[in-house]
Amino acid sequence: MASPDSEQPIPLDDAAPVVKVASKPERLLSIDALRGFDMFWIIGGDALVRSLCKWWGTPGAAMFGEQFEHVEWQGFRFYDLIFPLFLFLVGVVIPFSLTKYQTGEHPRSQALQRTARRVVLLFLLGLINGGLLRLDFANLRVAGVLQRIAVCYGIAAVIYLFTKTRTQALIVAGILIGYWAILTFVPAPESHKAGDFSIETNLSGYLDRHFLPGKIFKSYYGFGDNEGLLSTIPAVATALLGVLAGQWLMTARRPGAKAVGLIASGAVSVALGYLWGRDFPVIKILWTSSFVLVAGGFSLMLLGLFYTIIDVWKFRAWSFFFVVIGMNAITIYVAQNIIPFREIAQFFLNGFAHTRYCSDLARPALMAAGVLAAKWLFLYHLYRTKTFLRV
Repeated sequence: MASPDSEQPIPLDDAAPVVKVASKPERLLSIDALRGFDMFWIIGGDALVRSLCKWWGTPGAAMFGEQFEHVEWQGFRFYDLIFPLFLFLVGVVIPFSLTKYQTGEHPRSQALQRTARRVVLLFLLGLINGGLLRLDFANLRVAGVLQRIAVCYGIAAVIYLFTKTRTQALIVAGILIGYWAILTFVPAPESHKAGDFSIETNLSGYLDRHFLPGKIFKSYYGFGDNEGLLSTIPAVATALLGVLAGQWLMTARRPGAKAVGLIASGAVSVALGYLWGRDFPVIKILWTSSFVLVAGGFSLMLLGLFYTIIDVWKFRAWSFFFVVIGMNAITIYVAQNIIPFREIAQFFLNGFAHTRYCSDLARPALMAAGVLAAKWLFLYHLYRTKTFLRV
């Protein structure tokens, strides 16, 4: 833990990056707020909305509630955006943190050492969060969300340090086209079919089952892993899209022009992704190139929207709720597996939840709100005491 006055590392989930406008630094609270908005759904916002939709009970509410569940295979819902949006934001902050190393102001070796340390720590934290300390290695899942973030962050940071914007864009294009070519033209070993995008026999799943260390669980796709080997390659492109967006925000263009550029490029990306998806399906588990464009496009538009409202128009008061979450996003991601937030909520609310004033349909919504409140108050305490997890 560290205070925000110490030297800022690459802010995967802590203090917002800074843009120098004239001589006065301006904090981009929009990035913290958007990160917090993203994490809100992971820490219980999804359960709250689903329970509210069931309580409401209308066909429209049921359709809306489906947006907070993953698509089983092909397609795209709002909840499929959550992880790629976080990965995109990891990329956004890289230019803010590493520009002094890219320009030669400081030796790149320092940046490489710091990047390597953070990759190792974040990967290890992911393993611990996945049960490493249970010492049940036969049932240890090596892949995971934090592990993928670590790998993608490390690769994207190195690419940023040694290349210019044009080259980074070409690398993104190369990754997307190359991944499309692999899945489209390389026959899957089990079906012997090129372009096999089936859930059971696709090439990515085959590689996971035969070469991915650790156990593959049915709850994480089963025929492969959600964060498997081959699908991590296009995930790097998601982080690099964030790097490109971060560099765009650091340019000397007018703030309004930056916002329009983010939103417009996002809309184009979404359109291209869905168009490509006609031949190369939008599949989150495989992280297909079309999925990268769709998720990346929505991420760009959300960043542009938050940037416009918070950092251009200066309407900031409403974002405080999300900023508190965004400042310690990885902290709460891990802490919710350690601290019994549900039991805390039940301690305070269980009595009322079982009175005649709370119906059976309303009870899950009440408890979901209580869990969210407990987590937010925990994060608010960390925020008030200026305590942030540094990775």
